Amino acid sequence: MTIYYEIRIAGLVPPAALCGFEQLTVEQPTETMVRGPLPDQAAVHGLLARLESSGVQLMRLRRQNDGPARGSGRRAPDG
Repeated sequence: MTIYYEIRIAGLVPPAALCGFEQLTVEQPTETMVRGPLPDQAAVHGLLARLESSGVQLMRLRRQNDGPARGSGRRAPDG
């Protein structure tokens, strides 16, 4: 079962950090909000590891129970 997550990150995330996670949407006003489905815990940990290696500061990770997030954001780059 795919679970939707919302990840808040201080500052802007380099596009390369999200390559391979094209199912996610990204909003970047003054902080980055990444939302979308991840198929399992391994995918969550893989994304978090990539964000950490990019040097960004994770502010919050929230599991969403209501399915796809509302809002307009750009899609993560294909990788």
